[in-house]
Amino acid sequence: MNKFVKIAIALVVCLAVGYSASLVTRPSVAEWYPTIEKPFFNPPNWIFMPVWTLLYILMAVAAGLVWDKIKEQNAAVKKALGFFLIQLTLNAIWSYLFFGLKNPMLALIEIVLLWLMIYETYLKFTKINKTAGYLLIPYLAWVGFAAILNASIWWLNK
Repeated sequence: MNKFVKIAIALVVCLAVGYSASLVTRPSVAEWYPTIEKPFFNPPNWIFMPVWTLLYILMAVAAGLVWDKIKEQNAAVKKALGFFLIQLTLNAIWSYLFFGLKNPMLALIEIVLLWLMIYETYLKFTKINKTAGYLLIPYLAWVGFAAILNASIWWLNK
């Protein structure tokens, strides 16, 4: 497989995870989310879909670039992609905890673990392909912001 096929496969996986998370998120955004208190810096709802779509694309390109190095750095690539899959799973679980269970406190604990796992993935990706690591920086920043937003929502609604 060439690099572009690997990126395309990673893109399908990332977008599938995003889509599955949206199935839990959408009903709550319409029904529950408008009823809770949110901080003044809460972005408008319409911004989340394009931001997450872009982040999933960047994640997929990063994963594809790392995957493309599997022949040269087999063990490191497998370990890095393992961390990538763990953080991707945690990414989907957050939506279920926050929007599905409507539990901002549990989601807050989980998003801290998610951020740490993204950071570890970033470190591992950067050692294999610097560009791949750099592509995760917007994701790290957004999840950091989301953690602050999550904490604020929990605090305002406890």
